[in-house]
Amino acid sequence: MPWEKSFDLDEAVDQSISVFMAKGYEATSLSDLLAAIGINKGSFYNAFGSKKKLFTQSLLKYDNEQRKAMLDELSQMQDPLKAIGSLFDALIEQSVTRGCKKGCLMVNTALDLPNHDAATEKLVKHSMSEMEVFFRQQIELGHKQESIAKSVSASETAKGLVTLVVGLRVLARGVFDEESLRVIKSQAMHLLK
Repeated sequence: MPWEKSFDLDEAVDQSISVFMAKGYEATSLSDLLAAIGINKGSFYNAFGSKKKLFTQSLLKYDNEQRKAMLDELSQMQDPLKAIGSLFDALIEQSVTRGCKKGCLMVNTALDLPNHDAATEKLVKHSMSEMEVFFRQQIELGHKQESIAKSVSASETAKGLVTLVVGLRVLARGVFDEESLRVIKSQAMHLLK
């Protein structure tokens, strides 16, 4: 009898994202994933092949639905200062409204990069690079609109803003409260003056 899936693959990947965010790749066991998805081992291997393949699917889905979707939307704004401020506001909002402080799957993976393979490293670097490109493009737009001084280096400041995003995501896991996270946003906006 051929194997038939009796669960939603997209929903299963969403469930795995939650587990990987909370525990990290290494600490997540097959049992953790089976319990979260609600399937047996045979169905898991038939659907995903391996924990590593599911992790890669989870990382890609998370990045596309979280970071990429958000940056695409913010890139449509005509005001670069508002776009950058809105990004920090959204990250703070996500951080304080989630029931448990799991952080960001991409940042959590970046923190554990020495324990991942070259393919995962490439995904993380690509995600961080696209974040940097977003900031650089917004700063360059601000230069053209004269809302950001030309003395603000687009390249250097974009790197600094990525660093503040990563710091916010890490500290939001339980070290900083909302008020402290807003200080990070304030510092980010200060870099644009």
